Amino acid sequence: MIEQTRDYAVFFLDPDGRIMSWNLGAQRIKGYAAEEIIGRHFSVFYTRESVDSAWPQHELKIAAAEGRFEDEGWRVRKDGSRFWANVIITALRDENGRLLGFSKMTRDLSDRRMHEEALRQSEERFRLLIEGVTDYAIYMLDPEGGITSWNTGAQRIKGYSREEIIGSHVSRFYTPEDLEAGRPWEEIATARRTGRAEVEGWRVKKTGERFWARTVISSLHDSDGHLRGFAKVTQDLSERRHVQDLEKAAQNVNEFIATLAHELRNPLAPIRNAVHIMSQVPAGDPAQKAMRDTIDRQSAQLSRIVEDMIDIARITRGALAIERRRLDIADVVRHAVETSTPVIQAGGHSLEIDLAAEPTFVTGDLQRLAQVLSNILNNAARYTPAGGSIAVRARVEDGQAVVRVRDSGRGIEPEMIDRIFDMFVQGRAPLQRVGGGLGIGLALARRIAELHGGTVEAQSEGPGRGSEFTLRLSLAKPETVAEEATQRLAKKDHPPVARRILVVDDNADAAAMLDMLLRSLGHETRVAHDGSAALKVAQEFRPDIVLLDIGMPGLDGYEVARRLRGLMPNRRLRIVAVTGWGQDADRQRSREAGFDLHLVKPVGASELAQALNDRNGATLH
Repeated sequence: MIEQTRDYAVFFLDPDGRIMSWNLGAQRIKGYAAEEIIGRHFSVFYTRESVDSAWPQHELKIAAAEGRFEDEGWRVRKDGSRFWANVIITALRDENGRLLGFSKMTRDLSDRRMHEEALRQSEERFRLLIEGVTDYAIYMLDPEGGITSWNTGAQRIKGYSREEIIGSHVSRFYTPEDLEAGRPWEEIATARRTGRAEVEGWRVKKTGERFWARTVISSLHDSDGHLRGFAKVTQDLSERRHVQDLEKAAQNVNEFIATLAHELRNPLAPIRNAVHIMSQVPAGDPAQKAMRDTIDRQSAQLSRIVEDMIDIARITRGALAIERRRLDIADVVRHAVETSTPVIQAGGHSLEIDLAAEPTFVTGDLQRLAQVLSNILNNAARYTPAGGSIAVRARVEDGQAVVRVRDSGRGIEPEMIDRIFDMFVQGRAPLQRVGGGLGIGLALARRIAELHGGTVEAQSEGPGRGSEFTLRLSLAKPETVAEEATQRLAKKDHPPVARRILVVDDNADAAAMLDMLLRSLGHETRVAHDGSAALKVAQEFRPDIVLLDIGMPGLDGYEVARRLRGLMPNRRLRIVAVTGWGQDADRQRSREAGFDLHLVKPVGASELAQALNDRNGATLH
């Protein structure tokens, strides 16, 4: 039966390796007839390299010592051609253990070898193809998410070398927020369940830098359907994201400019109409007072718009001043409600205020914190249809002062919850909104709260379900009785003192109005409309205070201030800038030029009175 077997070469060797038998399979595979090969050494089937290294003798030695030897390698046919063979050599011994020889079975595995080599070359070509891709990070994961391969693109995009990253978990590339939310494991679970997971989001490089990425995870299964792992492809879309952000920012700014123009025209129209009516009716007519009230309200609105824009610029530069003192959060609520009452009443909304029975003290700036809440209240009023309800509740929660503003308005879409605090962003397109606004109120509110070490957050169950905004601030440390008494004394008002005041402004209307206001406060005044006239009047009038515009033709305010200091070196003269220039650089220049105080137009009556009544002569900028 062995002699007739054609699929295997089966033959016997003597103890020295000479061939003693030969079957049909041996003749078919190796090409020798029995009479040609019997008696020859079996090394004739080996390559020259194997013969030179005495490999045939090594095989017999191992088989004799261990009873069996198996190997795969190249073998040589009679015609000199090579074939890939599987060889099994078995030692043959008699009952006394004496070595009689060896049996040898050889199988021709050339076809399998060819297929394996073709597969290896295909895999190598695929590996080189993947390795050569630099625009995409392409790598493999095991079923648990461990990294098992790494291409050049992955190293370029993520910054890790192959040696640094192989064996690490894919979660290394995710942000702390995504890790806390379990995103890496969610994506792997989705790919395991559906075969594919595709997402966009922030990823983290080796340096800690974040980049915007599109990732695709595909599950890989063997022929039996068992999960072998995952293939992951990551594309760096940071440039596209940057372009989209720029386009969105440009769109927001364009909408802001359009809205700003609208908001400026709104108060300007009634002011112009009021001025026209006042010129048409007698001085004693009741319409005069109504028109004055209109001008006062609308000019206050203009002032608020300008102040909001200035505050945004200050916050952007990190230059917003915060006056920190101990105050009751109830006072903040009352000031904010007082400011926002006209807007709330205009919408016909009901307002409910619920304050804690005991004082709740925080440390901060009363005006700025009231601005935070009034911006939130104004937002609630504008986005609540007429006849809605607004509720303000202040309590101590978890060791913090917490103020909640709840409205019955339009609500907030889930995708807008965080974006409404971005600059120039509004929850509706301008024509769809209820009321006005520049889209900077909530941005201001959050940033001012953060300057106080606090937070502002928004919640909504969705469109039509209303909104709730929450302000959280740290509680103030308890004060001593002496500190509280000092604050009470500091708050006492002092009666105004009549001053000799020189007003200098090239805008004749502005100078005339300021002159009238000062006279109504009991001061003696003179007016000049340029720098040269101001110096001449100052020498004659000998003022206590000079209210000086900066941007004037000829001698500007800086030069006038310097010359006034030179003209009156021994006189205690206070020079106050009253100007539309309010940047940090402007304040620095005014300080260097000799100004004691820098006020930015429009200056309110109370602000002006306080500046003029400053008894200690402090220099304020």
